[in-house]
Parts: sequence; C-alpha cells; structure tokens
Amino acid sequence: MKPQLSIITLGVDNLEKSVRFYRDGLGWKTRGIVGADYDYGAAAFFDLQPGLSLALWPRESLAHEAGVEQQPPAMTELMLSHCVSERAQVDEVMLQAEQAGGQVVKAAHDTLLGGYAGIFKDPDGHLWEVAWNPESAIPPADAPTAGEPNPAP
Repeated sequence: MKPQLSIITLGVDNLEKSVRFYRDGLGWKTRGIVGADYDYGAAAFFDLQPGLSLALWPRESLAHEAGVEQQPPAMTELMLSHCVSERAQVDEVMLQAEQAGGQVVKAAHDTLLGGYAGIFKDPDGHLWEVAWNPESAIPPADAPTAGEPNPAP
C-alpha cells in the first residue's frame, strides 16, 4: 500500500466554536458545517493543501462512527505541525492562534537543531506546533509547489 493521508479528523466538543477558531481566527477556508441534517453527520472541512483536508467532527459522532466508546480527550496523543518558511512567521502564527482563542503552551523558542518553534492548543486541546527549520527537506505549507509561481513578497 502506498502511504497517503487525505483527511485528518479532529474530534471536537463544540463544532461551532471550533469552526470559528479555524475559520474566523486563523483564516482557514471552509464551506462551514455540513451534514447537520443527519444524525451524527455534522462536520466541517478545511482544505490544507492539495489532497489533504482537516475535518472537525463532534467527539460523540466520531465515536459513534467508529463503534467505540467515547474517551476523554488526551492532548499528548497527537501533535500536528505547521511549518513556515521564515522564522518571524512562527511568532506571527502563534500570536494569531492566541488571539483566535488558542492557548500557547510553549512560547516560540530556538530548537535543538537550529530551528525555531512554538506550541499552542486549539479550543479542544489539540496540540499544534508552528515551526521554522532552515534545514528542513519538507517544504513549508506556504512554499510554492512545482510549477507554481513564487508569490510576490
């Protein structure tokens, strides 16, 4: 099987509040809440990059779909990382997340291998790292893809 990740689904306690955080606070694009007419169907999707989306789904609905008992949230189970192309962008995104209602759990700082990163949690306790690494082989989300022109400064 070729590894491929298409959707990252985060279980949330309050779908409307979480949509406001990502859409209004962070400026991410979404069609809003869809599927509300169906039992356990309400969800919101955000396009992250070609072929990858973030889904927000109430924890109760996620547990129901998976056929498992709903568990208490555990923020140390997963951390998502948002890589940026410039060091100063780490501070910008951290401030934006905090102003949107996120909680900074580790202020931006120099990292062990010469990078710069900070960590915040969203309103549901999901951890997000904002990182800049001058040596990274992984292009940051704001870098142009092959065949795409460089954005104007």
